[in-house]
Amino acid sequence: MRLLKQLGAVAVVAFAGSLAVQAVAPNAVLTLVLGLATAVLALLVYAGMVRWTERRRPTEVALRPAAGATFRGLLIGVGMFAAVIATIAYLGGYRVEGWGSATGVLAIFGFMAAAAVTEEVIFRGILFRIVEEWIGTWNSLVLTGLIFGLVHLPNSNANLWGALAIAIQAGAMLAAAYAATRSLWLVIGLHFGWNFAAAGIFGVTVSGQEGAEGLLRSVTSGPMLLSGGEFGPEASLYAVLAGALLTVVFMWLAHRRGNLVPRRRRGNPTGSAEAASEAPATGSDARLAR
Repeated sequence: MRLLKQLGAVAVVAFAGSLAVQAVAPNAVLTLVLGLATAVLALLVYAGMVRWTERRRPTEVALRPAAGATFRGLLIGVGMFAAVIATIAYLGGYRVEGWGSATGVLAIFGFMAAAAVTEEVIFRGILFRIVEEWIGTWNSLVLTGLIFGLVHLPNSNANLWGALAIAIQAGAMLAAAYAATRSLWLVIGLHFGWNFAAAGIFGVTVSGQEGAEGLLRSVTSGPMLLSGGEFGPEASLYAVLAGALLTVVFMWLAHRRGNLVPRRRRGNPTGSAEAASEAPATGSDARLAR
C-alpha cells in the first residue's frame, strides 16, 4: 500500500510538472523555473510521503550530503557521456557543425532537472527500494531496470533495442548506484549529468526525443550500434557497455559496504533495505554518498 501511496503522490507532481513545462516550452526562462520547481516539489512530496507511510526519516534525501553527492554524480554522468560521444566521434559517427542556442541550454537544464529528479524518486526511491525489500537487490535491479527501459518505448523514434539499452545503461546502473550509496542525491546528479551532457552540451537526441537546441549543433551517422540511430547515442553499444561497467562497479561497492539485500525467505523479518538506508555511511566507503 505504501508503494502505491508514494508512487501516486509523486506521479501527480511529475505529470503536472510535465504539463506545465510543455505549456511554456517556447519560453526558456519559464521552462527553467518550472522545471526546477517540479524537481523541488517532487523531493518534498516524496519526503513527506515517506514520513507518513513508513514512519521514518527519509535519509535517502537528507540535506547534509546533498550538494557534494549530487556534484559527484554530475561529474560521473557528464564524464561518462563525454567518453561515449568521444568514442563515437573517433569512429566517425558524430560531428559538430556549429554552435547551438544559449537559451536552449537554459530550457534543457530545467527540463532535465525535472526529469532526473522525478524519475529517480519514482524508479529508484520508490520502486527499486520497496521492491528490493520483497525480492532482494539483484532481482529488484533487473525488474525495475526492465520497467524503466519499457516506459521509454512510447517516445518518438523509440524501438525495442533502445528500450533494452536504457534498461541496462540507465535502469540497472542507476539502481546499482542507489544500492551502493543508499542516497538519491548521487543518482539524481548522475542521471541529470548524463541527460544534460547529451542534449544540453553535445546536442544529440535523448531517448528518442528531440527537444530544444543545445550548446552544440551536431549530427550523428552510421550503424545503430555505433551512433544509436534515431534513438540517439544511448542506443549505441558503447553507451550500453559504459553503463554495464558502472553497474558492476556500483554493485561491487554495494557488496563491500554490506548494502545488498537478500531475497526475502518465507517467515523472515522485513526491513533490511530500510535498515541499510537508515544506517549512516562511515569511513572511506562513504565518500560517494557524502
